[in-house]
Amino acid sequence: KSTIVNLIARLDDPNTGRVLLGGVDLRAIAPEALNGRIGYVPQKTYLFSGTVAESLRLGNPEADDASLWRALEIAQAADFIRALPENLAAPVAQGGTNFSGGQRQRLAIARALVCDADLYLFDDSFSALDQTTDARLRAELRRATAHAVTVTVSQRITSIRDADHILVLDRGKTIGFGPHETLMEDCQVYADIVRSQQSLTGDAA
Repeated sequence: KSTIVNLIARLDDPNTGRVLLGGVDLRAIAPEALNGRIGYVPQKTYLFSGTVAESLRLGNPEADDASLWRALEIAQAADFIRALPENLAAPVAQGGTNFSGGQRQRLAIARALVCDADLYLFDDSFSALDQTTDARLRAELRRATAHAVTVTVSQRITSIRDADHILVLDRGKTIGFGPHETLMEDCQVYADIVRSQQSLTGDAA
């Protein structure tokens, strides 16, 4: 999955074939223009020092406060930012160490949403969230990113089961592709993962 993520974000280029965005080869798009079209939340969330507003505006330096709050609402981060005395002016330590892992993930998601991108790439970006917060965030994301392509990498089935298409990888090879219902019937590895996670959470299929 690291190779796929890196190709989509153009951290690597393919040796053969092409990766297209809107029908255009990524290699034909200037790096600065491409960065403005992709909202990327990496697996290892990192926040730079400054204020909350400054951190979020890395996604779009021209974003007004209303846009920042909207992104925070979607990312389920508005409540804990409002609880801080300084709100958007609250300090962010280098690396975001003054926030919990789940809070850092939500702030990084909000930063990506401020981009208003054509493509959103979430690389295991919900792993630190509890199931309830994860569900609310995903519901908001579906509405907020309906205009864009969204790629989500996750080992948690609940984070990806509503996707239009799910790509199942095993030892670097594609072993399944399709919606959740199809994979439950046609991909034994996927079905086994679903049942294993359901046994841990008590969720229904």
